[in-house]
Amino acid sequence: MATDTVPPDATVAENVDGYQQPQVDVGSLRQLLDGRYVDVREMVRRNLSDYAAVLEDAETMGHDEFRERVKDVTVAMAATGQTGLGFPEAYGGGGDIGASLAAFETLALGDLSVLVKVGVQFGLFGGAILQLGTERHHERYLADIVTGKLMGCFAMTETGHGSNVQALGTVATYDAQAQEFVIETTSEEAGKDYIGNAAVHGELAVVFAQLEVAGESHGVHAFVVPIRSGGTPCDGVRIEDDGLKMGLNGVDNGRLWFSGVRVPREALLNRFADVTPEGTYESEIDSDNKRFFTTLGTLVQGRVCVGGAGINAAKVAITIATKYALRRRQFEATSDAEEELLLDYGMHQRRLFPLLARTYALHFAQEVVAAQVHEIFSGTVDEEIARRQLESRAAGTKALGTWHATRTIQECREACGGAGYLAKNRFAALKADTDVFTTFEGDNHVLMQLVAKGLLTDYSSGFEEMDQFGMVKFVAELGVETIIERTGVHKLLERIKDVLPGDDDGWDQDAGLLDPDYQLTMLRFREEHMLSGAARRLKRGMDQGMNPGEVFSRVQDHVIGSAHAHMERLVLEAFVEKTQALPEGDQRVALSLLCDLHALCVIESDAAWFMEHGRLTIQRSKAISREINSLCRKIRPLAGDLVDALGVPHAMLRAPDLVGPVA
Repeated sequence: MATDTVPPDATVAENVDGYQQPQVDVGSLRQLLDGRYVDVREMVRRNLSDYAAVLEDAETMGHDEFRERVKDVTVAMAATGQTGLGFPEAYGGGGDIGASLAAFETLALGDLSVLVKVGVQFGLFGGAILQLGTERHHERYLADIVTGKLMGCFAMTETGHGSNVQALGTVATYDAQAQEFVIETTSEEAGKDYIGNAAVHGELAVVFAQLEVAGESHGVHAFVVPIRSGGTPCDGVRIEDDGLKMGLNGVDNGRLWFSGVRVPREALLNRFADVTPEGTYESEIDSDNKRFFTTLGTLVQGRVCVGGAGINAAKVAITIATKYALRRRQFEATSDAEEELLLDYGMHQRRLFPLLARTYALHFAQEVVAAQVHEIFSGTVDEEIARRQLESRAAGTKALGTWHATRTIQECREACGGAGYLAKNRFAALKADTDVFTTFEGDNHVLMQLVAKGLLTDYSSGFEEMDQFGMVKFVAELGVETIIERTGVHKLLERIKDVLPGDDDGWDQDAGLLDPDYQLTMLRFREEHMLSGAARRLKRGMDQGMNPGEVFSRVQDHVIGSAHAHMERLVLEAFVEKTQALPEGDQRVALSLLCDLHALCVIESDAAWFMEHGRLTIQRSKAISREINSLCRKIRPLAGDLVDALGVPHAMLRAPDLVGPVA
């Protein structure tokens, strides 16, 4: 791996310490990133290039016209088979869930209104009918959904409840005499809001509502409800257009209210519960809470897709900014004859290369989550604990991936100066269209609470039964020592001694900064220390007789911090594993540079915490910062190849003045 010293001239191939600049095989590295679905990703790239004009259409067409254009592109892409890969072959799909995730992620390299329209139609609406429905629903709807002939929407979110889905105000009451459900919006705040496909194109909606049978409530269930016929709202359905948004204006988001809307008994998506004609509620899952979380768990693919989309949008931004910095010159820094390339400035490297490294890291972390989704939903793995762990990891990866997109796009826009502010250079759309990624499919901070809940309860058998206040009680009753025993905090220092040289006071001084064992041990220490600390604070609050809600509120930042530390460790583990699996050679050296840069930047960004807890001295902290600068200089000659390997089609960059002509 890389070492501390580098020559002043970043183009020198060999250093006195033996470091030799590797040669990146762009095609091979792209294949590594594409993974098992190389062909699928290439198909999507070709389709994106074929419809590249939609990027310009977003700026030149009127609001209504562009919505129709996005719909047309969505249906056209459906005809290629790329949007139906996750549906059963019997209904015209590809029967490969992993392929569908790869296709969706890659689609995020293009116009994001098209991406979200595809996600609403095939992921949310179609996915809900596939995962929550049974054969009667599949036979009636799936074939037309796969082709785009039947457009629909996913009506979960309400104005007044947002992430608190269990408290939805829409009610579905069973009328046994008519054998129908009556869908009712109980208040204006219970109206469904921000619903994609609702304002113009949707004919059906999967509506989530509180089910009441014979005067008894059974919690949230999903129903297939007609909302529009021949372009006109159905009786009892009120539809409003959400209007112009911050971005994604090719998607027709709208609001829905229901007043006495009747649907047949068979409209209930009955995979996990049903109502007999006579009005008897039946479910193999006894607990309303467990049934609710089981229902939401089947929809985890949407969350995974949003995380992957954010990471891929970041690829577009970092590719444009890096290519621009390889062309744009500013100031005569080292020569009187010509100005210096932006990317030769150390600060510019510091701005872009850590983001490039983190993009690679999150790509490989997303790859792990996508593989788990494929295994679980394809039936390869069918363990309840594995599903809970997937839900947690998917939530955390989505949060980190979409936060990364927001940060990367902003920094890359700034790095392109005034040119980055021009709409034709994509940053305007990237910023506007991805901003909502941090809050849809779950607000990121709420999702990180889900991660922490899994860690603190060890995905216990009562996991689904617990809200955050139940988690507080569980932790207090379980006992902090049990949590510490499980997380291994009490064994951590012994493990450190086994892995790294030196005594307990100086172990970090003797370990190599570029040793992945050192890097991972630092992140494990932070994770486990924060987790045990959060558990102690939760128990202390309960022991003092405080209300569980107040206890949670006071410790909430610590709880979310623990989750963040956990996810950072998982991301680095995925990157290290991918790097170490490569054979010795230039590709491994190049990827190791990025892996080391990512790891040390994570440590540097939280240096104060590591110092506070005795894991980092001032001298060691300075050495890490020097090493980061060294790694940036070593990555500099490889930067063009490293962004080319991300595989963003040239037509999707759209910024000829910034990125240059096609090679």
